[in-house]
Parts: sequence; structure tokens; C-alpha cells
Amino acid sequence: MKKKNSYAVITGASSGIGAEFAKRLAAEGYDLILIARREDRLKKISEKLKKLGTECMIIEADLSKISNCRKLIDYISKRNIGIFINNAGFGDCGAFLESDTEKELNMIDLNVKALHYLTKGAAKIMDRQGYGYILNVASSAGLIPAGPYMATYYATKAYVTSLSRAVAEEFKQKNSRVYIGCLCPGPVDTEFNDVANVKFALKGISPSYCANYAIDMMKKRRIVIVPTLKMKLAVTIGRFISQPLYIKIVSHQQKKKIRG
Repeated sequence: MKKKNSYAVITGASSGIGAEFAKRLAAEGYDLILIARREDRLKKISEKLKKLGTECMIIEADLSKISNCRKLIDYISKRNIGIFINNAGFGDCGAFLESDTEKELNMIDLNVKALHYLTKGAAKIMDRQGYGYILNVASSAGLIPAGPYMATYYATKAYVTSLSRAVAEEFKQKNSRVYIGCLCPGPVDTEFNDVANVKFALKGISPSYCANYAIDMMKKRRIVIVPTLKMKLAVTIGRFISQPLYIKIVSHQQKKKIRG
């Protein structure tokens, strides 16, 4: 899987799933380029991985600003990029009329615009190379028709799953060796809860399990990756329920998440 002098690029790498991706890929021998807003956390992760012999470069950047996405793509275009993981993103929970508009627009900038720009930039680099893996971190929310009380978040993740599936089919039709897929987990025990102001109704999986499962399935070139049997069943059953009823059920579950 690994090419000589090949880098793995991970956004949102300062904690949670992103940090676990970094540990796994370092163990596989990849050199790393880690991006996040919190430089102090990136330095701590980098120091640990360097002790294991991994070359680890860190970039402090707010990727909700497209100018920073441009700088990142320009920076990595000079290197062999074996893996690019779009992990940066956040959510928010609450009634649409009451939620913070600026926070939602920032969410769209990061979850949609930045991911789109970085996906296209990484895809062009890998197309020139003739190989590479792009993994976009979406959510099981992106496989559901709509999510009342997390309306904007669900909409952004639907964009991620749709884009990833479409580009994957384009690569397939041109017999490209470049892979693109999307990770669609249910609840994961990360800082997402605090940022989104939610408390999950279901027990979350560990970031370590989620990241390792995703890499394993990526190697098998699975396009839509859903960890845990419970979430796979939930998504599958949802296909056989009328959309209005499905959205009503999701609404009921979402209301349970809202913190007082």
C-alpha cells in the first residue's frame, strides 16, 4: 500500500479520529503532514510520533478559509501524497430558527467548501501520480434523508457522501488507480459532542476503533464505510421506510441529543 517517500495528509489531526489516523498511518511507515487549528496539540502528537521514527510536519491552519486550503494544496503538490484524509469538520444541534447562523455558515465553509476544494486538489495530485487514497470523513447523517434539529450538519454530510460517491464512479470509469471513499460512522466518543452541544442517545465507539476500521476498509477500496453492525442495520432499514416517516423518527432521536 505504501509508496516510497509517500506522505499521509490528515486534516483535523489534533484530536479524536484524526489523531488516531495519524497513529495508525505512522505505524504503517507513512511520513505525516498534520493540519489543525490547535498548534499546541499538533506539537504534542508530532513529538510522540517522531520518537517512533516518523517524519511529522505540522501546519496550523483554519481550513474554513479557502486561502488556507489553497496554501495547503500548493504545499503538498511538491510531494508524493499516498493518502489524504479530510477529517476536519464540526456539527451543531438545535432548532433551525434558534441556531447560530454564523456558526452554521462556518460549518458549511469547513464541512463543504474546504472539503470540496481539498478533495479536488488531492485528486488532481494523485491523478498525476497515478495512485493514491482519498478518505472523506462524513457521517451516518450523510446517508439519511434529513436531520431535524441538526439540519445544517446533516445537509453538509449528505454533500460529502454524494460528492465522494460521484467522484469514485468517475475514477472507476477511467480505470484510475486513485481511490476515494467516505467514512460514515454513527456516534464516536470525541470532542464533537461538546462543540455540537449534544449528548448522544446511543453509545459511541472509540476513535481508535473508528480510524482503524476505516483504514482497513479503505485498503479494500470500500466506497461507503460504516463502522459497527448496528449502524449498518439502521442505514439499511432506513431504505425501506418512507422518507417522511424516516425523517420523523430521526427528529425524535435528535431531540434527545439537545443539551439543556
